Amino acid sequence: MKVSFSRIFHYLWPHIKKHWLSFSLMLFAYAVGAVFDNILKPLVFKSIIDLFSSGLARYIILNKVMYLFVVVSAIVVVQIAGYRAGDYAVSFFESKIMKELYDFTFERLLEHSYRFFSNNFSGSLIAKSRRFSKQFETLADIISFQIWFSFVILLGILIVLFIKIPILAWIFLGWSMLYVFMTVLFVRRKMLYDATEAAADSLVTGRFADVVSNILNVKIFSSDEKEEKNFESITTDEEIKRRRAWYFGNLQNLLQGVMIAVLQIFVLFLDIHFWYMGKISIGMFVLIQSYMFSLFDILWNLGRSFTRAMKAMTDMQEVVDIFDTPIDILDPKEPEISKMSEGNILFQNVSFDYKNGVSVLKNFNLKINSGERIGLVGYSGAGKTTITKLLLRFSDITNGSILIDGQDIKNVTQNTLRSVISYVPQESILFHRTIRENISYSKPNATKAEIFEVAKKAHADEFISKLPQGYDTLVGERGIKLSGGERQRVAIARAMLKDSPILMLDEATSSLDSISEHYIQDAFTELMKGKTTIVIAHRLSTIQKMDRIVVLDKGIIVEEGNHKELLEKKGMYASLWNHQTGGFLE
Repeated sequence: MKVSFSRIFHYLWPHIKKHWLSFSLMLFAYAVGAVFDNILKPLVFKSIIDLFSSGLARYIILNKVMYLFVVVSAIVVVQIAGYRAGDYAVSFFESKIMKELYDFTFERLLEHSYRFFSNNFSGSLIAKSRRFSKQFETLADIISFQIWFSFVILLGILIVLFIKIPILAWIFLGWSMLYVFMTVLFVRRKMLYDATEAAADSLVTGRFADVVSNILNVKIFSSDEKEEKNFESITTDEEIKRRRAWYFGNLQNLLQGVMIAVLQIFVLFLDIHFWYMGKISIGMFVLIQSYMFSLFDILWNLGRSFTRAMKAMTDMQEVVDIFDTPIDILDPKEPEISKMSEGNILFQNVSFDYKNGVSVLKNFNLKINSGERIGLVGYSGAGKTTITKLLLRFSDITNGSILIDGQDIKNVTQNTLRSVISYVPQESILFHRTIRENISYSKPNATKAEIFEVAKKAHADEFISKLPQGYDTLVGERGIKLSGGERQRVAIARAMLKDSPILMLDEATSSLDSISEHYIQDAFTELMKGKTTIVIAHRLSTIQKMDRIVVLDKGIIVEEGNHKELLEKKGMYASLWNHQTGGFLE
């Protein structure tokens, strides 16, 4: 993975500049605190030590020392005020931007198509998104507490030394530049290790989430041991890559430690020499040692901070890569006002190929009149579900056009298009929210009476009313606390509440028992009145009363007609019907 600071900064800057005042206050306040604490205070202590070793009368020393005592006290007050003001500024700055980054990441992810989420682990996406926001906190802390502190303190030390002892200032400056240069070389190399570690971590998180979300399959197939071994293998790979990154970091620490030890010994020797030659006082000797220890501390932490910063940027790069991933389903730049109200649908010379080149539809034509109820049938892979995905723009057609009421669906926004379509998929997934919230998701301002009415029509009220908390019952993650049939009834109620001119049902009654299916079919008959309805079904008994049944085979319409007409033709539909047992295709 290549880490691009410019790309990361591109996404951070719009949020940072909105809070430039708190950012500037943070830098200024910390600079004041650092200068008073690490530069001015040691200078005053140097004067105190020189007074103590001056040989002057005690009362003279005391008068001057008491003055310096007041100066030190004032410095301490300003120092504390600067640090604490910086703390409040950085807390406000980081908290605001972390919130905005998380919102921005959520917004950008939702812009991607359904296919994008189908091709990525949900757990991995969640982990990466969370790290993006959290690692900004790490990066901001490093900039404010390490890099900025280091720059201010180093600049202050060099200014004092250039005034007092220029030769030591040049030594400190040259050594610091060499130290930073060596650190940058190591950090650039370590980025490669950190990138592989981050990728391994995302894989572990994704696998963990994949197993947990499919725990029913794990239990059904007694796959505990198999999943444990698979998980152990990827955590072993992660551990190896993590250890390699850490070992390389240890090598960096070793080199930095050697450089610090060499400078420390050399400067101590020079200080002793200068004192012996009478070029510096005892106070100056102590000041130089104090500055040197401050310099070692900030540069040592700076080296480690560079490493942490690169690790943070590596984690952030994973989300930046997602930001930079082209969105495959785009809204028009200048969307038209929707004219879709009647529900006339026209597939005109539509072709659709998957990215791997596999063709599903080729020159497909189908006209569905407003209010017409049609059923789509055929073997798996015939293209039934593809038609619904293209109509919803979950995928875009390769050639041709799809029109609703004469308006190309590509000329309106995706949200506008989907607002005129009620869709019940084969597997209805619910939010981990109350039943009331799940039903009203299609109409957030729905009244209790409206929710109750559609729940009764979908025969969902029958089980909801028996629950201890009724409509305020939490359904669990993905609706796991409800049975498959109960989830489907809630989803059907949700579609009923939307009341769109187009209704699409993809095996919408597949999870229901025969009695519930009978009741819901009656509800659907009422719901379908005045609506253009597309029903995908393997259970052919659910589409006998459709106005028209379209039989598909490999993306081609091979038969059309009502149930009776198709049976009389004794073609593919009749063959499917005759091979059913209990209403299902064998």
